[in-house]
Amino acid sequence: MNKSFSGAITQLRRVLSPADLDTSEKTRVAHSGDKWFASHMPDAVAFPRTVEAVSKILAIANRRGLPVTARGAGFGYVGSAVPEKGGLALSLIKMNRILEINPDDFVAIVQPGVITADLQNKVEKLGRYYPPDPASRADCSIGGNIATNAGGPRCLKYGVTREYVLGLQVVLADGTVVRTGGRTHKNKTGFDLTKLFIGSEGMLGIITEATLKLLPLPPYRACLGVGFGSMKQATGAIRDLFSAGILPSALELADEFTLAAARKRTGSRLLEGCRAHFIVELDGQEKSVRAELPSLQKIISKSRPVFVTRALGSQESEKIWQLRREFSYSLRDTGLTKLNEDIVVPRSKLEALFAFTAKLQKKHGLQVACFGHAGDGNIHVNLMVDMNVPGTSERCEEALDDLFNGILDLGGAITGEHGIGLAKKRWWPLAVSKEGRQLHALVKNALDPMGILNPGKFL
Repeated sequence: MNKSFSGAITQLRRVLSPADLDTSEKTRVAHSGDKWFASHMPDAVAFPRTVEAVSKILAIANRRGLPVTARGAGFGYVGSAVPEKGGLALSLIKMNRILEINPDDFVAIVQPGVITADLQNKVEKLGRYYPPDPASRADCSIGGNIATNAGGPRCLKYGVTREYVLGLQVVLADGTVVRTGGRTHKNKTGFDLTKLFIGSEGMLGIITEATLKLLPLPPYRACLGVGFGSMKQATGAIRDLFSAGILPSALELADEFTLAAARKRTGSRLLEGCRAHFIVELDGQEKSVRAELPSLQKIISKSRPVFVTRALGSQESEKIWQLRREFSYSLRDTGLTKLNEDIVVPRSKLEALFAFTAKLQKKHGLQVACFGHAGDGNIHVNLMVDMNVPGTSERCEEALDDLFNGILDLGGAITGEHGIGLAKKRWWPLAVSKEGRQLHALVKNALDPMGILNPGKFL
């Protein structure tokens, strides 16, 4: 244990039960990183069960200068949950209660450790809908979703996590407990402080409760899986369907390398000769969805697809979506290391993005696999590399420099849903102006003057 933090840990033992403060090596290792490649051992791991416990922890940490890194389920992809400066890893996984689901108010109130899919399953049984659907929704927590402003395929139509947070309970760095927003779907009382904490990656406060907006559950969905002979045909079809005034609930796109890996994993003969593929889903009333589907197919047919598979209803649609869920696993099956960059470009720049990544691949001699949320321009550009080859690490850094510069030149952003964390810290000054960075620092210093909350990240 870091000697400079031992006094703070001793104080924490006085306010937390032995089961809620763990300094064993096994637990510290388990809380040293997320799904990214970096890790750093905390000196201790706290498992508070109440907001009062979180408040006491932060009050002690603030007085003692103890770094505190909040942690949800640990499914982030940029190292935001890595305790870079040691200190305390603050796990919120035991604060996992759904406090209220009110179908009449269209509101759910939850603690941060609630698993996203668990909430969705419970509200859907009541005919309500919580749309944000990150790929890890069966494992990730609501608190982590809010801290990173998580997205997912359905954010094309329904928006990202930010659109569903009506209010928060937050513990500030000095232990002060504040409430922002409320349970009404409209609220213009003062500054929108709720949004300030969404996407803040645990650097401004610790979220201990969230009031979430629910929608009516769409009663019906239908899906098309479409293969193309070229990416240009696929992006042209996407452009045409938006021009026709169609707003799908989800629209996912994959490139040739991703599809080849998926074909190898799944044994699907359908993907033979397929160089681009998208999944488009419609939802709403059954009559309207069924009526819209033929129009959608007619538009897509103009781009001369290799095949079109059609699914009616949730059960059949899930069969088409299963292919999308295999993409990450398929790329891992290649034996290459997957460097996942969740860049975003304006919707009109999709074709330019794929042309750019082809040039990037050729220039650096690294395989690039692209798939993701085509409907809103959030494509996961994956560098597929063999780290055992000498010089690969340096080539990766050069390729990432070119990638992020190129994305910004297209009017895009270096992250759409994963955040900055440690992984993109190097490109933070490139992505945000000096004035913007100064404003971030001003807010950070006002709320966390001792700098104890998730230190070592991009601020």
